[in-house]
Amino acid sequence: MIKLIQKIKHWIENSEKKLIIGISGHGAAGKTTFAHKLMEELKYDVNYLNTDPYIVSSSIRKFAVINYKYKETIHHFKMTACHPAAHHVPSLERDVLMLKENMNLRTIDTHYLKSKILSPQNKLTIVEGMSVAFANPKLFDLLIYFYTDGDTELERRLGRDIEERGTDIDYLNQSHNERRIQYEVFMHPYSKHFDIIIKSTKETIFVEKNTFY
Repeated sequence: MIKLIQKIKHWIENSEKKLIIGISGHGAAGKTTFAHKLMEELKYDVNYLNTDPYIVSSSIRKFAVINYKYKETIHHFKMTACHPAAHHVPSLERDVLMLKENMNLRTIDTHYLKSKILSPQNKLTIVEGMSVAFANPKLFDLLIYFYTDGDTELERRLGRDIEERGTDIDYLNQSHNERRIQYEVFMHPYSKHFDIIIKSTKETIFVEKNTFY
């Protein structure tokens, strides 16, 4: 990953235009860690837009039960954040366009993420989160996608969601399989639009696709 980050840093520093990088993937795939490591390497102000506020609240999604087919079996479960309809995609696209068209952007204020002003004067904007996968790829100068296998995702979510967010372990175990199936059916196909695809497991991280360099 260090080599990839250095390549991206070199590309940014040698570009004559302002750039927007989109980083996406399912939960606990490593996208946020990568975004912050990249920002740490850059010695100037960077716009960072976390797309979690563009996800429809789980308190609403729990009423949106959907049917979907996976390996010849019909599933019936609530809509997870792996489904494109769980995201305010037009709002995200509008906000990215504001920065591209040299307008200040005030981010969405939430109980977990305070609002702030993003300036179009900054050379780089990083848009990070699941919502990026469903946005128009033409809005971004570089798209990076992260994913992992189901067992690794569950292990990471057990550590993060239970220890840090207080999620009930029984609920997490119950919902994981359906969430993973919805990811395979609805979200992963969008990875084809990305310039770089990175797969991580417990043992290793490797670049699966790279049309960037």
